[in-house]
Amino acid sequence: MKFTDGYWQLRPGFGRLRPATVESVEAGDRELTVYAPAKRIERRGDTLNQPLFTVTFSSPARGVIGVRIAHHVGGLPGRPAYRLNTDDRHPVKVEVGPAEARLTSGELSVVVGLDGAWDVRFEQDGRPLTNSGERSVGLVTGPDGRRYVHEQLALGVGETIYGLGERFGPLVKNGQIVDSWNADGGTSSEQAYKNVPFYLSSKGYGVLVDNPAMVSFEVGSEVTSRNQFSVEGEELQYYVFAGPTPKDVLRRYTGLTGRPARVPAWSMGLWLSTSFTTDYTEETITSFVDGMAERDLPLSVFHFDCFWMRQFHWCDFLWDPVAFPDPAGMLRRLKDRGLRISVWINPYIAQRSVLFEEGRRLGYLLKRPDGSVWQWDMWQAGMAIVDFTNPDATAWYRSKLQALIDIGVDCFKTDFGERIPTEDVAWYDGSDPQRMHNYYAQLYNAAVFDLLEENRGAGEAVLFARSATAGGQQYPVHWGGDCESTFEAMAESLRGGLSLAASGFGYWSHDIGGFEGTPDPAIFKRWVAFGLLSSHSRLHGSSSYRVPWAFDDEAVDVLRRFTKLKLSLMPYLLTAAEEAHTDGVPMMRPMILEFPDDPATAYLDRQYMLGPDLLVAPVMSADGKVSFYLPAGRWTSLLTGETHTGPTWLQQTHAVDSLPLFAREGSRVLEIYEVAPV
Repeated sequence: MKFTDGYWQLRPGFGRLRPATVESVEAGDRELTVYAPAKRIERRGDTLNQPLFTVTFSSPARGVIGVRIAHHVGGLPGRPAYRLNTDDRHPVKVEVGPAEARLTSGELSVVVGLDGAWDVRFEQDGRPLTNSGERSVGLVTGPDGRRYVHEQLALGVGETIYGLGERFGPLVKNGQIVDSWNADGGTSSEQAYKNVPFYLSSKGYGVLVDNPAMVSFEVGSEVTSRNQFSVEGEELQYYVFAGPTPKDVLRRYTGLTGRPARVPAWSMGLWLSTSFTTDYTEETITSFVDGMAERDLPLSVFHFDCFWMRQFHWCDFLWDPVAFPDPAGMLRRLKDRGLRISVWINPYIAQRSVLFEEGRRLGYLLKRPDGSVWQWDMWQAGMAIVDFTNPDATAWYRSKLQALIDIGVDCFKTDFGERIPTEDVAWYDGSDPQRMHNYYAQLYNAAVFDLLEENRGAGEAVLFARSATAGGQQYPVHWGGDCESTFEAMAESLRGGLSLAASGFGYWSHDIGGFEGTPDPAIFKRWVAFGLLSSHSRLHGSSSYRVPWAFDDEAVDVLRRFTKLKLSLMPYLLTAAEEAHTDGVPMMRPMILEFPDDPATAYLDRQYMLGPDLLVAPVMSADGKVSFYLPAGRWTSLLTGETHTGPTWLQQTHAVDSLPLFAREGSRVLEIYEVAPV
């Protein structure tokens, strides 16, 4: 949220207090508490009617320092809160001297100046990372009486910021205003399905704001030399993560918020969907599966989208009896062909659903303060929302999914979860509606993922989830949401995936060909190459099918080529997937993540690394022209065998069955994949 009018003045109606100096410090065994009044104390009388900031520094894990800035500390703990994997056994050193106080955890230290103006510095092994200066911390009161706490951490010259969730605008967030608030805004707006109040700096540190409610970021956009973040209320909690490399930061961040689960190998094969509003029956689906087999197109998963249930009945989790009179038999027949089964769900219960009255009677639906069920008509007529803060409601919802698992469903597309109201609602456990808005996706995805894991075992559970927040990486996989069927949407989808990767998410997918509309055959073919060189690959659309023969014979050939290419790379991809699970380093990586010391990679958002050694530059033009950058070293094209030595920029023209796909010299992928001759 922007509070200022230029650099010197506040916006009309706003007032602000700042910590002026350190009055005293208290050193504990594992924390440091600083008391800072809003003006210098020169005589005893100055302590009267004087606000005091209480700033506490601690360490929840090695190489991580927590900062709590509080005005009034008597408020109740906010609910819900992120679940963090804290460790109180790692060594923490607290020192207080005449001029400064210091808390050190591993290589990371926070240094508080005790003389003069407010001065807090973060250092790694003595190397400056960022700082909070005399104009950085503020308690702001708005014209409506609401209060906000903000912090402004310094941005160095040339420093670039990444992450903040799956955002579809520029990869580098400098100059942007980002409100961390989940919304169903598609991929062509400033809104995002997956908002994560965590950012990654090119200087080798990261910051998480520990608040699932709205967090507003002004990334060099209010004060150009600082990254401001603010929350409503009387206190602000954030964590600073040490590097020194971006990968190190993500290891520490996912260690605290949760590592991505291991995903099954079959999930990285090709998924084929019915698409959204298309007409389909078992006969349609069988024709699609037969068509894929007849054309030698390897298929791993078949997905049933919304209309596997009857219209106006979402979600009752009952198969449409006209289209699917024998669902158990149909699923058995598909599974006999070696396919896994995915079905679409969401956490909303339409009024016409048989589950609506059951959920209302049992108290499992989100209520208004007067005890009535909260409803509206957006998406589904008379729609209600399952209240996952009620353990019994969660068990009830899971029991409906269990019936589907029992007849052969292997995984679920957990759609929606963003349209969660904040006004006129009362959650079962008393959660703050503002904090629950983003966090709801966490409860929803966890409920479904945990059920699958209980049934299938660890490493065999997988979702196709749309909404998430910090920690959501524990419940993979996530896909990019609703995009247009254009080259521009292809580019914005990639930017979203790379931003999500920089936010700690290990796996990511998107709708091949785009979701809205029907893509031109050229767009579909180019998107196929991009989709099969992503961690997960799904053919899905809105009002039209995505089987390749719906476009032309060449599309069939392109899909066959890249599907088989991905399958041939599975040993390499499984190794990269394991790294995502064990270390929190994503499979699809922004170039800056793999080459942090190469300044040319800072702004690259039309290419990426797939695992540590494979560079992918999707073609996003009808004429096949593409420009891309190869960092230092020798690179070999997997498709042609040509070699180039970087650092270098290349401009090439590729046929629809090709794209820049280069492996680093000496990498395992060259051993696995038999490179074609030049």
